[in-house]
Amino acid sequence: MQRFLDDAQRIFDAAQAVSSAGQAVTELTVLIGPEGGIHLVADSDWPLERLRAERGAWSAYRVAERHGKVSVEGSRGHQVCRLESESPRQVARRLLNATPAPLPAGTPRLLPEA
Repeated sequence: MQRFLDDAQRIFDAAQAVSSAGQAVTELTVLIGPEGGIHLVADSDWPLERLRAERGAWSAYRVAERHGKVSVEGSRGHQVCRLESESPRQVARRLLNATPAPLPAGTPRLLPEA
């Protein structure tokens, strides 16, 4: 199972890097065969597990980007996983609503206290 999850993480990291560089993430399916061969399928609407079985792949991963969120779904027989990033809006909301942590005692302040 570790190989399945490691592959999902590597595919997710690559998709995240593309998105972070301001490029569009192409929706595609990555099929990995029993000998490690990689086959890419663009714009497939087949269910992931069915496509994996039909093509004789060991594992299958679907990469997508919607509403600023990158996701990777993985399937390998009875094993499934989903990795998903937060949208920029969710990150901004969390940061803007965060309460700053108090400074440790003795830390010099850059601005006078109000």
